[in-house]
Amino acid sequence: MSAPTLSASSNPALQHLMQADPVLAQLISQGRPILPSAHEDLYLALLRAIVSQQISTKAAAAIWRKVQALFPPEGYPEPAALVLLSDEDLRAAGISRQKAGYLRAIADFAQRDQLDHTHLSQLSEEEFTQHLTQIKGVGRWTAQMLQMFALDQPDVFPEGDLGIQNAMRRHYGLQETGRALLKRMIELAEPWRPYRTLASKYLWQSLDNVPG
Repeated sequence: MSAPTLSASSNPALQHLMQADPVLAQLISQGRPILPSAHEDLYLALLRAIVSQQISTKAAAAIWRKVQALFPPEGYPEPAALVLLSDEDLRAAGISRQKAGYLRAIADFAQRDQLDHTHLSQLSEEEFTQHLTQIKGVGRWTAQMLQMFALDQPDVFPEGDLGIQNAMRRHYGLQETGRALLKRMIELAEPWRPYRTLASKYLWQSLDNVPG
């Protein structure tokens, strides 16, 4: 059975992006179809995002398996159980002391019913980011990744992501750096609305560097 494909003619998002931006049109026509993300457990997605910070995908997968082994039999880190684990318990699974604190902060946030999927999926990008960045260790980039992948929200543009910056430098010939680069990227992404998430995923794909 072959994988489903998306064609521009049957997909309003692809049609819009290809008409709005000739550079993106080329990336889309040369790229592989990008299918919608499956909606994920936000709490679990946040924990995994923290585990994955600043380490390779392979290392993150190995550590995550060790974390799951701390929660037999299903391997699900229930918030009430996670908040009780010591730094030493988590260090045995390969989690640094700093990240151990972040994981317990996420569990505490979940215990206080602050990660309700239905409520959070209704928030704007900025409201969602402000809500999640109340958690120690969770920054704007992590919040954006959750919106793009766990919630599959259509109009998120992670201008601070290095992959997006590298792809736009390459394909749009950008010479700017720092704030000037971010400003130019945001300007270029404006015509992509309301499908900036899909545009970003094609930019990542163009580097063969899709997170998540």
